[in-house]
Amino acid sequence: MARIYRTKCRTYILEYFQLHKEQRVNASDIFTYLEKNNKKVDLATIYRNLEKMTESGTLLKYKTADGESCLYQYVEPHANCMEHLHMQCRNCGKIIHLECDFMNEITNHLFKNHGFLLECKNSVLFGLCENCR
Repeated sequence: MARIYRTKCRTYILEYFQLHKEQRVNASDIFTYLEKNNKKVDLATIYRNLEKMTESGTLLKYKTADGESCLYQYVEPHANCMEHLHMQCRNCGKIIHLECDFMNEITNHLFKNHGFLLECKNSVLFGLCENCR
């Protein structure tokens, strides 16, 4: 894996993700935030950094349902994000990590009863969180 250098732009993006740890965001969200905070970074540079941060494992990348764009999520606080499902509130956008014994139960059930090997890396269940219900 190539070494990831800490540039000013990458630092700005990382700061943004640390403020939005439990959300999936797109490059435009980051661009708008940086622009409002007088941090001049062009959109192409943001995309380049998002790809590098995804390759390094700092971010997870999700394609939208229409396949037209991508969303990114900060994963360092949840280093095992590839091993569990995620739930996202359709109202507020909060991400909830399904890190419980249920993951073993559902994974085993799907494999045993359906011959299906679950890959959690980009899996998201949508609904309403406790606060938005």
